[in-house]
Amino acid sequence: MTHLEPFVAGWCRLGWLALLVVTASVLVVAALRKPCRRAFGPERAFLLWLLPPVAMLASLLPHTATSESPLPPIVVALAGLPDALASSAVAPVAGDWRTWAAVFWFVGVVVALTVAAHAQRRYGAKLRGAERYGNVPSRWRILRAADPWTGPALVGAWRPRIVVPADFADRYDDTERALILAHEAMHARRRDGCWCLLAQSVTAIFWFHPLAWWALSALRHDQELACDAGVLRENRGVRRSYANAMLKALSATLPLPVGCAWSPRHPLTERIAMLKQTPPSRARRTGGMVLAVAAVLLGAGGAYAATAPATTNGAHADRYKLKVTLAIDGKAPRLRANTCLEPGAHYAVTEGNIGELPPWHGRFSVAPASHGMLEVNTKMHGGPLEHPVEPRIIARPGQMATILLGSHLTESPALAPGKHTIKIELTPSVGC
Repeated sequence: MTHLEPFVAGWCRLGWLALLVVTASVLVVAALRKPCRRAFGPERAFLLWLLPPVAMLASLLPHTATSESPLPPIVVALAGLPDALASSAVAPVAGDWRTWAAVFWFVGVVVALTVAAHAQRRYGAKLRGAERYGNVPSRWRILRAADPWTGPALVGAWRPRIVVPADFADRYDDTERALILAHEAMHARRRDGCWCLLAQSVTAIFWFHPLAWWALSALRHDQELACDAGVLRENRGVRRSYANAMLKALSATLPLPVGCAWSPRHPLTERIAMLKQTPPSRARRTGGMVLAVAAVLLGAGGAYAATAPATTNGAHADRYKLKVTLAIDGKAPRLRANTCLEPGAHYAVTEGNIGELPPWHGRFSVAPASHGMLEVNTKMHGGPLEHPVEPRIIARPGQMATILLGSHLTESPALAPGKHTIKIELTPSVGC
């Protein structure tokens, strides 16, 4: 194993855990968003989208030593799947599938971010001829675009700008213009540009996951509904004018990854239907906020607990048990050993009856690894090996890992070992 592979293996495990947590949390949000919207209003339902990023961060936090995990076996099995795959067959071969998978994933992230950045630059290029709009008092800069297809929109995250189309004064009446500016100002107050940036970043990380792209679209839709609800809450008796402003908007010619465009691309039927609903009372909105925050905290706590490594019952970490099974040339095992090792100690074995090959020597030691895993360090030379090797195994306590050495190996060495092979099965555990 190369020096890079342990690093890649650790990151692959973290990535797998994050993928499981994000998938589960998005499914939870998908199930709750509409009922929460009906009960507490769109503004409180939108808070549920805090769950995926917060749960993902919680799953990556370090864990202290724990007792045996109370989680269902399926959860433990899914969380440990990458380690099981990694340790199922270990041999001194060049390269690791996880390294190639990490490279492929990283290239996809770069492509997804590049596409989003290019779309943002294209939209920004449409604002080069924009002029400051009127003397409307606003905390944010208001620009009038050079064409009627750009805007209304909030552009950017850290220093957002409100953009209105070139025919803004002609297309909308006074009330509609005021409502549109209030809508974009509400986006700015809610930091929706930062939400968009976070959503685009998480989607780029999970670019291979169809659910991530659905979540991005659903979040943007819920974002518009929440903004509509906020504007109507602060401006009573303007529902008809607000609906007319929606219907007069032109379709945006360019996507806006980091920003919020007032565009008919968002489902107008649901947005206009929301205008007919009675807004929730202050008590319901307060209750909705409490429940949404509680759901996020419970989800994050569940993600943290689900990714906690399981340990053995009352086992002491000052000693490690190592079970070693050795077979030569595909025959029945000729060595079955159970040894108790202290940290830093090693177990040595020598096999001299390997046909015309020289004797083979092996040495094994056990040490703790991150996330409750155990690391088996080996040193081998002689036998079918042309030069000394030092394979390193990462396994869960009680999980068997296999090392196969040989001069003639088939494509499935674990099933059909060839001539002059040594098969070593190692099962580390905590405590003796």
